[in-house]
Amino acid sequence: MTGVHIKDAKGPDGLRIYAVGDIHGRLDLLKAMHGAIASHLAERPARDWRILHLGDYVDRGPDSRGVLDFLIERQIAEPRIASLAGNHDVSFLDFLAEPNPDGLFALNGGRQTALSYGVELDFLDPSAFPAQYEAFRQVVPEAHRTFMRNLAFCQTFGDFFFCHAGIAPEVPLEQQRPRDLIWIRERFLDHEGLHPKVVVHGHTPSAEPEVRPNRVSVDTGAFASGVLTAFLVEGEEKQIMQVGV
Repeated sequence: MTGVHIKDAKGPDGLRIYAVGDIHGRLDLLKAMHGAIASHLAERPARDWRILHLGDYVDRGPDSRGVLDFLIERQIAEPRIASLAGNHDVSFLDFLAEPNPDGLFALNGGRQTALSYGVELDFLDPSAFPAQYEAFRQVVPEAHRTFMRNLAFCQTFGDFFFCHAGIAPEVPLEQQRPRDLIWIRERFLDHEGLHPKVVVHGHTPSAEPEVRPNRVSVDTGAFASGVLTAFLVEGEEKQIMQVGV
């Protein structure tokens, strides 16, 4: 069997990576995770390091705006912090471009996102919705739109491939489609064969992080569970980190 098994997978020499799962508006947990990572780095200094967020920063939780502000500020201050695109982030941009009251944004936590910007969106009231949407569109800072437009869809370090949802198993890593990287589920999750690299992802929540031979899932449904998960890689070391409130 070709491919890389989690037991054999290694990160690049001299680099520690913290891959953080789906945040969904939980600014409190995001801050707690960054605090835990800072403490870990202080206790165990690394020659070099990265914090990589795996997407879905908005919707469902109470403070999507605060999450975006925090990520933008941290990434400006520290270039070793980066973020990848999730399907909810792309759908937020799609909604700003074309207000669909029956789309993903509307049906999966968009109301909470709008409330974090101080706007009530009633997707079921066709008379009120146009004015509400315009107020929402006006209040979303250009910095937030730019941040989401510029999100990469994947990143590779050593034997690990990082993305939001997963990969199409039959497609080479360099040919993966953005839509699969942020949307795929069963075809990837049910695949038992090894991949060219171990895939570290979020997107499909579970009560506990999943460490499989071919993939690692760090989406523990933070918006509802109150637990945010990260996966640490340093050389041969692999470790799960969690924060909760």
